[in-house]
Amino acid sequence: MPKISVIMGVYNCKNPEILNKSIESIIQQTYTDWELLVCNDGSTDNTLNYLLEIKKKDSRIKIFSYERNKGLSAALNICLRKAKGEYIARQDDDDISKPDRFEEQLSFLENHPQYAIVGTLADVYDDYGIWGEYKLEEKPTKKSFYWNSPFMHPTIMMRTNILKECGGYRIAKETRRCEDFDLFMRMYSLGYRGYNLQKKLYTYRLVNDPRKKYRPMKYRIDEAVVRFQGYKAMGVLKGGLLFVCKPILIGLIPQKILYKIKRTRY
Repeated sequence: MPKISVIMGVYNCKNPEILNKSIESIIQQTYTDWELLVCNDGSTDNTLNYLLEIKKKDSRIKIFSYERNKGLSAALNICLRKAKGEYIARQDDDDISKPDRFEEQLSFLENHPQYAIVGTLADVYDDYGIWGEYKLEEKPTKKSFYWNSPFMHPTIMMRTNILKECGGYRIAKETRRCEDFDLFMRMYSLGYRGYNLQKKLYTYRLVNDPRKKYRPMKYRIDEAVVRFQGYKAMGVLKGGLLFVCKPILIGLIPQKILYKIKRTRY
């Protein structure tokens, strides 16, 4: 059985070349004992055909598919149920893992049994190349969840048994765009902890367009609900009440100003 199961959800792939590069970055890992589980989340375009063509590259790639879109949480849970690895690694379909990512993360988890999660730092890129970097706290605490998620979801590697013990990804209205934030807070509420390697082992695609709204208000309200539930479960609600409203307040900022903020943040 493979040591690492990589899970990925794909819906209506807009650029098959980017998808191909993302999966190729898994194939090119220096650590080779892995399987890649990709769930086609009810795509209505040619995504399934793209995936089946890519699958021919490597026997370690497995494709699952269903007809109706169910959302990322459902897609990842399908992969999780099929996973055979001792560790679960995430990857988004438009991002790129550096060649030594799995080797570095596996070594860390094997040598640090006190941690259930290990993430990494990342370069941030768009169609014009790398334009920023994603930095994260090395040893996040419960209070680290106040401002943003202290882990970058697609860079994560987790212990499979602990992820399953926590129930995998929660499928609910409020977790539609923050399934990762919800998961990590539930893991911390059960006493598990994570760590971020202070190395850029990932390249994260983020298109910062001043003309396009990044997240509709309905999803920001959902995140506020997730924050309230998570802070309460972790026992830090008193200090986190102000931050419950943070996604809603951010959503009120004009898009052109948000664009400038992101350019300085990353």
